[in-house]
Amino acid sequence: MNQMAKISSLARARARLRRRPLHLAIGMFDGVHLGHRAVIESAVQSARRSGGLAGVLTFDPHPSALFRPEERTRLILGAGEKASVIASLGVDALIVQPFTIKFSTIEAEKLLGVLRRHLPGLEAVYVGENFRFGRGRRGDVDLLIAEGRRLRINVFSVPRVRLDGQTISSTRIRRWLANGSVERVNEALGYSYFCEGRVVRGRGLGRTIGFPTLNIAWSPDLEPKRGVYAVRITQIGKGRARGMAGIANFGVRPTVSSERRSTLEIHVLGRCPIGPGDRIRVDWLSFMRAERKFESLEALKKQIGRDIRIAAK
Repeated sequence: MNQMAKISSLARARARLRRRPLHLAIGMFDGVHLGHRAVIESAVQSARRSGGLAGVLTFDPHPSALFRPEERTRLILGAGEKASVIASLGVDALIVQPFTIKFSTIEAEKLLGVLRRHLPGLEAVYVGENFRFGRGRRGDVDLLIAEGRRLRINVFSVPRVRLDGQTISSTRIRRWLANGSVERVNEALGYSYFCEGRVVRGRGLGRTIGFPTLNIAWSPDLEPKRGVYAVRITQIGKGRARGMAGIANFGVRPTVSSERRSTLEIHVLGRCPIGPGDRIRVDWLSFMRAERKFESLEALKKQIGRDIRIAAK
């Protein structure tokens, strides 16, 4: 397989993958951070050495949506962005298993057997050292290894990755994203936090004050801190991509609007060939300042000018 196959459930995977030797990384992989990438890349490297397929098994929705919906875990990346990052690692097949009540009641001792029935070519499984699974999260790596021996499936446990002495985790990244520490987020991810969306028509206010903006249709599950960011913009699907520098405002625009829903607006530094209907990728590079209400449009214009000069540096 050259292009990553996206498979919507284990039930559909059997027909798509048949009996081809499969090296499978398993996890929620929210954010696909450096720790997740170590697990996935182990599967990819082993598959390449043996001539097999590299697969990723992940789940949707997050288990918290079933067990504590009132305080469910907000996800770092949307489904499309997550798939894009996984594909960039050389994965042949991404299986997204619906996480249902029925699936959650599978006993830990039976999980590998269930996988083998749906994936008859399964040769090896790759997980993080803190992987938990099965009814009541009873299963751990030791149990997985024992069941693997019984079924002749190799099980590999990948150590957790540390950054400045601290274990990288999705929980920590969510906290950094919420407080504006996007540079720290990017270090832990191993790539720039990004979003993708279509440019939509706005009110045109930015153009009237001398700073035209691209309005992006984007509704993240986990909102980053409201404020102004230095960003890089890339047009999607237009041949060779070329990144353009810009500043982004994510928030409710309190100076000019009474809306409560956050929006994403981007001013490109220099000539902008992008317009309504185009799809773009936005890489978030640096947090510049928190969003605030200005006493006038003139004060807002002066601040935007300062933001542009800082971002240009």
